[in-house]
Amino acid sequence: MLDLSRIRAISLDLDDTLWPVWPVIAKAEQALWNWLAQQAPATAALYPSPQALRTVREHMLALRPDLVHDLSGLRRESIRTALAQAGDNPALAEPAFEAFFAARHQVDLFDGVPETLAFLAQRYPIVALTNGNANVYRMDIGAHFAASICAFDCGLQKPDVRIFELAAKTVGVDPHQVLHIGDDAHLDICGALQAGMQTVWVNPTGQPWPHADALARNATHAQHDWPAHPPPHMAKLPLHPHATVPHVAHVRDVLAGGAASTV
Repeated sequence: MLDLSRIRAISLDLDDTLWPVWPVIAKAEQALWNWLAQQAPATAALYPSPQALRTVREHMLALRPDLVHDLSGLRRESIRTALAQAGDNPALAEPAFEAFFAARHQVDLFDGVPETLAFLAQRYPIVALTNGNANVYRMDIGAHFAASICAFDCGLQKPDVRIFELAAKTVGVDPHQVLHIGDDAHLDICGALQAGMQTVWVNPTGQPWPHADALARNATHAQHDWPAHPPPHMAKLPLHPHATVPHVAHVRDVLAGGAASTV
């Protein structure tokens, strides 16, 4: 169960928590291909669809594992490579990427997201926390966020506990005072639980919680590094999310003391 009295800040995943990610990526890749068809036709001819162009990005990921934290850099390099292969000017990679990136932020928010963000922001500082490259400050919802952290900013990715600790530090609280909200059971919820945060799992498909055994093993190992008398929030790491909701809009009910599953 959530301890509402502990919460001093919110950290919040973006893709597939506030909006569905794959439809917007598809639209952005189409916008990129349309731009290339106009400005770099040889590249569009060599890669005659957004799906064909995507193979360059997938190949680039294998070639450049150093860009795993920098999805924008990965996209730029894949565009640059495609341009060079086709004999177009590689310097076009930057404006081509901007065409992609502008469309990447034309998201379709899930129902109730604007109202939920307004509700949360009236009560707590909110930190966007993402492994992706979405920038909330390029959207109207950015006004609700006190800070935004993506993997590229710090060279860390969820579920690394250090990115959750950074989110807490950014708004001047301890991790155990943060409520993390996200859709990914492993990246969001396991990472936040191991950082000592409370969690709400956004689980629209009603999946059973899959990670209790792994969290129990990790908690056993972690106890070897704890002080002799750990503070209450460390004394027993939970093996499940503190609450589970079908959509992020239901977080308002949870924080108002309403019902939520505790899978």
